[in-house]
Amino acid sequence: MSAPPLLIGLTGGIGSGKSTVAKLFAQHGARIIDTDVISHALTHSGGAAIAAIRAAFGDEYIDAHGALDRAKMRALVFADPAQKQRLQNILHPLIREQSWRKSATASPAPYTLLVVPLLFESTGYRPGLGRTLVVDCPEELQIARTMQRSGLDRAAVESIMAQQIDRKQRLALADDIISNEGQAGDLDEQVDRLHSKYLTIAARSD
Repeated sequence: MSAPPLLIGLTGGIGSGKSTVAKLFAQHGARIIDTDVISHALTHSGGAAIAAIRAAFGDEYIDAHGALDRAKMRALVFADPAQKQRLQNILHPLIREQSWRKSATASPAPYTLLVVPLLFESTGYRPGLGRTLVVDCPEELQIARTMQRSGLDRAAVESIMAQQIDRKQRLALADDIISNEGQAGDLDEQVDRLHSKYLTIAARSD
């Protein structure tokens, strides 16, 4: 079977519920390609990015197992935007290349969701997408969810959010929006509706 003709970029601010929404679409048979999963594989022991990271940052940023020392790197890039850019210059081209390669492979799925947390902030993704889908929730809910999930304090979460485009911009750029304010049944209903819509669009693309 040929690769699905419809590729949808799924994004949203930190704590918005992107992973939850992606799982619901997967239950409908959508193929999910998650750039966070790709990034973790690239920086795991033996990952394709490890040699370049070691060369750029030194052995102290590689742990005893040969993987990226995430805690040490997180502290570095939060404190120094130039170091963050160096890391992104290594990772982002590799993530994009693997994303496109995976999305081009044959699949029985009717469409593919490419999960990119910084979809609108990054270059190189949007021209290849058929649609963009934003998972949205109020900023206070983003902060509360992220603090509960990650153990970060409020200042750290707000610092992460400040590096993302604001909520208004993100919503203005979206083709489709899912509101995730905590009502599970409502989330299911929205995913069901969009799944039907994407099936229709994918059928027209055949």
